[in-house]
Amino acid sequence: MNPTLEGRRALVTGGASGIGAACVRELAARGAHVTVADLDGDGAKAVAEEVGGEAWVVDLSDTHALDALELEADVLVNNAGIQRINPIQDFVPDDFRLVQRIMLEAPFLLVRAVLPGMYARGWGRVVNISSVHGLVASPFKSAYVSAKHGLEGLSKVTALEGGEHGVTSVCVNPGYVRTPLMEKQIAQQATAHGIPESEVVAKVMLAESAVKRLVEPGEVASLVGWLTGPDAAMVSGASWTMDGGWSAR
Repeated sequence: MNPTLEGRRALVTGGASGIGAACVRELAARGAHVTVADLDGDGAKAVAEEVGGEAWVVDLSDTHALDALELEADVLVNNAGIQRINPIQDFVPDDFRLVQRIMLEAPFLLVRAVLPGMYARGWGRVVNISSVHGLVASPFKSAYVSAKHGLEGLSKVTALEGGEHGVTSVCVNPGYVRTPLMEKQIAQQATAHGIPESEVVAKVMLAESAVKRLVEPGEVASLVGWLTGPDAAMVSGASWTMDGGWSAR
């Protein structure tokens, strides 16, 4: 692979597994020194050792601890996320708040922490792993959909403010990806929709997709790699769907 990120530093949140781990490997293969940020310390250290990077064990739900954070990174991939599924009237308020902290407040604080260095160097790439749910809604996911829609707005503002400083900001919007987070949703989705777990993937997760399969983490990471490369220097403020046609409806 062409080492387009040779000498660059990258930070990937939720980097211990799933999409995050795939992004860590992709960016490292492109020459970046990658920091793997995750609450799972053992997982983060294992992935970091694999690519010659470093681990940052961090609880992104403790957003006040990030208020004064200063980070040196040329590439920031905001990927960490959780899921909570319930009808709005049954949604636990603290669950809603937790999703917002991890998936919207923390990305804002991390962008805030890396921008001064990016501006000083005149180069930076912010890639926000959003979702098709950053563009459309689904029942029972008020917290997740709200956070992803907010992330879309944050990404666009970052693009507008960062453009004159050589910083781009984009969202990547996959449908359901074959990850541990997705697998944990199956039981919750079955309960919420009143169907057997065996029917969740076909009847819920792939119901709106024209391409009837899950997205693979490596596919998302490949797009992230391109978006951080030289051919994407004019790609900013956009949302890149990888949803099998879901959002075309």
